[in-house]
Amino acid sequence: MNLEEYFARTGYKGSLEKQDLETLTSIFQHHIRAVPFENLSIHCGEKITLELEHVYNKIVRRKRGGWCMENNQLLGWVLKRLGYDASFLGAYVFNPHQNAYATTMTHLLVKVIIDGNAYIVDGGFGVSYQMWQPMELVSGKDQPQAPGIFRFTEKNAIWYLEKMRRKQYIPNQNFSNSDLLEKKECRKVYMFGLEPQTMEDFSSQCTYLQTSPDSLFIKKSICTLQTSDGFRALIGWTLTETTYNYKENMDLVEFVTLEDEDVEKTLKEKFNITLDRKLVPINIKGFYTI
Repeated sequence: MNLEEYFARTGYKGSLEKQDLETLTSIFQHHIRAVPFENLSIHCGEKITLELEHVYNKIVRRKRGGWCMENNQLLGWVLKRLGYDASFLGAYVFNPHQNAYATTMTHLLVKVIIDGNAYIVDGGFGVSYQMWQPMELVSGKDQPQAPGIFRFTEKNAIWYLEKMRRKQYIPNQNFSNSDLLEKKECRKVYMFGLEPQTMEDFSSQCTYLQTSPDSLFIKKSICTLQTSDGFRALIGWTLTETTYNYKENMDLVEFVTLEDEDVEKTLKEKFNITLDRKLVPINIKGFYTI
């Protein structure tokens, strides 16, 4: 494993001399635009493991993506190797159908300290909830980014992330009521504490999420990638492409339903992913929104 190979994968060619916010932001943006958030291994008969060398080989050498425990683990490794003060945190994802946060810690985050200020780096959420810049860990401060306005709030040492989105324009009215569309303008995303975590703390949940019939990741095959002006997502056979600020305070959301024979071709053309095993797409209705 080496940094040069990682940066060749993400296309980052900038300076690495300073461990500052500008460099961190650029490294982060190159990652989210090159490495998809995806769970396709589950639907190809592959096991997802948290062993770092396996994650590195999958994302860097096989040019795949991964979910939060893979993407953010790799990002954390890169940042630590560069000399950043980086550590892992664990989050509890909000379930809008239950109007409650998960009771188990399933989401991995990276916290980075720069000049005494704390930032959250999360390259493993995908779709419109994917931050494009490290977020300063400050309570009650609106932090506008291309995807929308993000905000942390803190209460009793627990931090909450929420996001305000723009209106959505859907040209294909057949999809105007799709369960993939978020209806609320302000959406809770997850909550977390500041106690440092290790990868071992996520081991049981990594197994649960890829084996339990109740897991969202069992019910849906997901691949999403950030672009220069939005993101694209393939959920089962449904391809969506979102353009941020297509019009003032409005995002363009385009839907296409793929045939079976077009799924793997689309993964290659739109996400630069070539799978080693046959993908079995799935999209059971659930609480996942783009």
